[in-house]
Amino acid sequence: AGIVQGTVGKASFDEGKLVENIKAFVDAVSKAKPSGAKGNYIQRVAISSTMGPGVKVELASVAPVTA
Repeated sequence: AGIVQGTVGKASFDEGKLVENIKAFVDAVSKAKPSGAKGNYIQRVAISSTMGPGVKVELASVAPVTA
């Protein structure tokens, strides 16, 4: 039940910069996948402000394309 949390920007960032940072974060987590790990390494993605509610993000919209 591993949970990864990280900062991807500030409220003052424009939408494009936030999307770019989120994609880079998901890519970094994907690349850190151990070779012995099987199945879907990233199951869900959500984003929130520091104390705000989480908003689910469609994984396909931020995950790198894998064949």
